[in-house]
Amino acid sequence: MELPTAAALAAAAEVADRDPLAAASALRAAGFEPDLAAAALTQAALRRRAGSKFGPDAARMFFSRAGLEQATRSVVATRRAARLAAAGVRSVADLGCGLGADAIAFARAGLRVHAVEADPATAAFAAANAAACGVADALSVTLGRAEEFDIGAVDAVFCDPARRSGGRRVFNPADYSPPWDWVVGLAARVPHTVVKVAPGLDFDLAPPGAEVELVSVDREVVEAALWCGPLASTPRRASVVRGSAVAELTGSGRVAAPVGPVRQYLYDPDGAVVRAHLVAEFAARLGGTLADPDIAYVYADAAVATPYARCLEVVEVLPFSLKRLRTLLRDRGVGAVEVLKRGSALDVERLRRDLRLSGGSAASVVLTRVAGAPTALVCRPV
Repeated sequence: MELPTAAALAAAAEVADRDPLAAASALRAAGFEPDLAAAALTQAALRRRAGSKFGPDAARMFFSRAGLEQATRSVVATRRAARLAAAGVRSVADLGCGLGADAIAFARAGLRVHAVEADPATAAFAAANAAACGVADALSVTLGRAEEFDIGAVDAVFCDPARRSGGRRVFNPADYSPPWDWVVGLAARVPHTVVKVAPGLDFDLAPPGAEVELVSVDREVVEAALWCGPLASTPRRASVVRGSAVAELTGSGRVAAPVGPVRQYLYDPDGAVVRAHLVAEFAARLGGTLADPDIAYVYADAAVATPYARCLEVVEVLPFSLKRLRTLLRDRGVGAVEVLKRGSALDVERLRRDLRLSGGSAASVVLTRVAGAPTALVCRPV
């Protein structure tokens, strides 16, 4: 496919803040054909959106809407590439490379990259992105199906199966492209295999012995990865990224945390910790307990700084009653509440309306269960 020219992209960047019709008119008035103007304006808009994922690289890369949505954040791709390089991998096949986010990170880590993409437009974007990021000498892009690529000559395989079809998300792994059975079989053919998957995947579908890693960035769970063969070093891993800092919590994911009463401090674990089933391992670090065996809030007697959870001080504990909660908050002069919930079916926005709050103070209200009973905790952030 033909990419927008540098001149068109530069002109589009200058008018991208305008109303879309006005921006298009400005480009046409500057002598750009309508199709070229539309393509350049689309790239200008996508580059702005991509800044949170790709940082400075976004300003020179090419994107599609669907490709940007599924693309790996640069901080996550860089960590993954470093881990492969540290394992002694020197060449990798990126099967289903998309826009090339991971492939570029692999190349920057010193790996020789063979990227494969079935969609012609996306493959063209990936090749252009490799050139724009200065790694084209170490990264080749092949247009074709992942299943047809010869993986016998590479040290490792990375596969990010497509999870969209006809513009819609696909939730059944059997409908992924390539198909899930083929993806899982990669680990038997190339021991150093990594598969990027959706965080909601049933991890019982993972290859035997694979490490399951959940990754969050700034408290948002962004992806999961399956590390196979020699790359698997623990059954479960929660990688928590905050800015440039990364913390990793590991464990079996099969430990049960002790249960006890509500204590002075409540810890709300990061989503990566919860989805990796590492709440018990996190609780053990604090000497913490759960107030209900099925609710992932951890309680402890001390406030400890941790990257793995947010900490709140518990001020009041009461069996849930709208009337009692409303009275308590009114007596405390609370006019603004942050509502957190686990194990409660209550609608948060309706609860805010029903509380009819007024006052100058703020509080955090946690809706949960304690020993199976619906409970409200009034808290303040630590």
